Amino acid sequence: MRSTRATAALSRLNVRCPDQHYTLSSTATGLFFLSRQTEAGEEQVCAGMPLDEFVAFVNGLGPQTVRRVTRNDAAFEKQLVRKPRT
Repeated sequence: MRSTRATAALSRLNVRCPDQHYTLSSTATGLFFLSRQTEAGEEQVCAGMPLDEFVAFVNGLGPQTVRRVTRNDAAFEKQLVRKPRT
């Protein structure tokens, strides 16, 4: 199902923002939009977007998690740097 990526992005957003609750809706044309639950009701956060744009938008919202880098990861990334040709 195509919406799996969208629901995974939404669940990560709800974990990053525990004080707010976001919901996902999709249209018959395959567009996705995000809504936030407020005391006054449901507030639409964005207009309908295709899947890739929607996932990028949702991943950019809220506080970002810091990527954990181990010593092995850092050493591997250091080895990936190309040496200049002489």
